[in-house]
Amino acid sequence: MVLLIFLISINDFHVIPQNSDQEHTASPSQDLLPALRQRKRPEAGRRKLTAMNSDALILAADSALRTLLAEPRASRPTPTPATPSATLSEDERREAAALMRVNHVGEVCAQALYTGQMLASRDPALQAKLAEASREETDHLAWTLERLRDLNDRPSLLNPLWYAGAFAIGYTAGKLGGDRLSLGFVVETENQVEAHLNSHMDRLPAGDTVSRAIVAQMKDDEVQHARMAERAGAVPLPGPIKGLMKVAAKVMTTVAHRI
Repeated sequence: MVLLIFLISINDFHVIPQNSDQEHTASPSQDLLPALRQRKRPEAGRRKLTAMNSDALILAADSALRTLLAEPRASRPTPTPATPSATLSEDERREAAALMRVNHVGEVCAQALYTGQMLASRDPALQAKLAEASREETDHLAWTLERLRDLNDRPSLLNPLWYAGAFAIGYTAGKLGGDRLSLGFVVETENQVEAHLNSHMDRLPAGDTVSRAIVAQMKDDEVQHARMAERAGAVPLPGPIKGLMKVAAKVMTTVAHRI
């Protein structure tokens, strides 16, 4: 229902169509380059949500499988605390694991959102910015999964559902709203994630310095992603869409805390 309302709202959001005198090439990843280079320029006028071509579908499926099934590889070392973690009680371990599972879900959604936005965009400069942010989110994905394993727990069983919803939002925003609105989603998403991570710093056990170090670095990165999007020309989202995003995030965090 939230996604349906989102689609209706975004379809009524008008932007000035972007024009180009040359075919754009993409650089979100080596895997995305061939198909994105062959895509045609969008027609002028109101944007339409058209079906992805076969190359884009394959790339979308590849990204989903890599995120959901493959072992994520961080480009940066896992953040380490200044002091070692204390021995956690069983209740503390369960709570820390539940919070890190929620954070891992957030990173699954980030991969889906950025992939959808990159496939929808035709601006190589924006694709490069989104790709860089996505690589940092891959670090977060790897760090949170590693911490979950250290805490003898598992990722959310509903990760495929979370991924599908986030991908649909990212692709739809880029196709119907254009790059500036798509960047607006980055800003609002990262602002909400920053607030969410701040709350986790209050809820994580005081002795779990390892999880705290990871969350602190993630928060710093999310702030930088939001500022990048603002500098790239993000437009503020309409109030109803911000509200729907908060509702969707609340549902996701509540369910992922347990499942």
